[in-house]
Amino acid sequence: FDLVVIACLELPLVALLYGSLALFTSILHNVFLLYYVETFVSVYKIDKVSFWVGETVFLIWNSFNDPLFGWLSDRSFLSSPQSGSPITNSEVVLRRLKALSTSGPLFALSFLAFWVSWARPGLQFLLCLCLYDGFLTLVDLHHSALLADLAVSASDRTRLNFHCSVFSALGSASVFLSYSFWNKEDFYSFRLFCIALAAFSVVGFLFVSHVLQHHFQKEVLVRRAEAQTLKELTVDLGSPAHSDKPVTIAQYLRQLSRHRNFMWFASMNLVQVFHCHFNSNFFPLFLEHLLSDNISASTGSVLLGISFIAPHLNNLYFLTLCQRYGVYQVIRWLFILKLGLSVAMLLAGADHIYLLCIFIASNRVFTEGTCKLLKLVISDLVDEDFVINRRQQAASALLFGMVALLTKPGQTFAPLIGTWLLCVYTGYDIFERQPVKDSLVSVPDTASGLGTPPLRLGCFYMLVFVPITCALLQLAAWSRFTLHSRKLQGIKTLRQGSQQGHLIDVKAI
Repeated sequence: FDLVVIACLELPLVALLYGSLALFTSILHNVFLLYYVETFVSVYKIDKVSFWVGETVFLIWNSFNDPLFGWLSDRSFLSSPQSGSPITNSEVVLRRLKALSTSGPLFALSFLAFWVSWARPGLQFLLCLCLYDGFLTLVDLHHSALLADLAVSASDRTRLNFHCSVFSALGSASVFLSYSFWNKEDFYSFRLFCIALAAFSVVGFLFVSHVLQHHFQKEVLVRRAEAQTLKELTVDLGSPAHSDKPVTIAQYLRQLSRHRNFMWFASMNLVQVFHCHFNSNFFPLFLEHLLSDNISASTGSVLLGISFIAPHLNNLYFLTLCQRYGVYQVIRWLFILKLGLSVAMLLAGADHIYLLCIFIASNRVFTEGTCKLLKLVISDLVDEDFVINRRQQAASALLFGMVALLTKPGQTFAPLIGTWLLCVYTGYDIFERQPVKDSLVSVPDTASGLGTPPLRLGCFYMLVFVPITCALLQLAAWSRFTLHSRKLQGIKTLRQGSQQGHLIDVKAI
């Protein structure tokens, strides 16, 4: 049947091509994350006001472009199957591939705009951030939506995600190569390196999307021929007197607000996004104040490298567990593991250096690993939204965009809450560094009970109490999420049956 369009190609080939799209994104985005701030601050000498104005505008744009692009992409799908001739899943996939063939190369070109000075630093910073994030959002939305559109079964989606993790890990190689070219004093070699990365990404997007489009175009032609033949053989019973109007954005938001599993997932994912960015934002601080006096610089670099590439590799094992036990159960185990490791580290104390090294690295690895499984859950929510609201076609890009809208504030909360906690608890303002490290890292006189805790102790408590709090909140929200086991299988059966022409009985779930 048409829904599982993945059958028109051999599954390993589809998974390989789909996963390779993650490579062409990650080789650029990893370099962007590491160097864009340093480039504008140290090379282009941007002033503080322009920097914060750019970041503020970027925050607003970053939050709202996901649902905006999702709505523009999927608004034609938000009608019931009875309103006009349904769009086949092959045609949906073809639309997304055409969008990727355009937005992918433009994303690579917007990446290049950072590394050449072409305007005043403040203006260039603002324009580059908005252009880059806009094209990145288009690429990410359509790539993520393909996960829900290419396959319905959990095993097929897991295999697709598996290949994404493999290629994302390969894409991390650009980070290690970049250290050989990065030089603030002589930017020429680094620019050539970025041009080479962008050229590779452009060629990759064009080639992979062209190959996939070629196959799915043949599939669409076959389906259209079958539909025309069926139409000629069918007696015309007349068109219905009334057809449903397309769903408006207000109606869609009301439908989404009644989607209980979506709301519980968004609550859990908001905490997850906060924790992921908290780990990234304060990783250097933890290394500096908890470990720097006890480990070498090379050991710190190894910890940083492990935390960067290990989540992709670790996800390969998590995905094999998902195939056996289900995504819901694996994510629940990861929350319990995060809680258990944090409590164990709290009981062990801040003086066990090797335990601290293992905990700092593993906390980031397991947290990032959880994030990489959530696309599978969102794909299941796409199925449930399709079934409950009797969609003509699954609005996968729009649902991914709405998840991003509700959870991206966690990116802002992470540094704000983290710096506030640090200042309130230790009296240390990260924006006003003072050479008082010796007094801050000294052991407090607990008997007197005077003064604020030292910086090292404050960092340790932040390190363990934040994941403990996040894990408890996430376990509470995740326990209310019901889209798993028999209910999930029922949703998938109903979605497959509906696109074969059967009616959907919502009461059955």
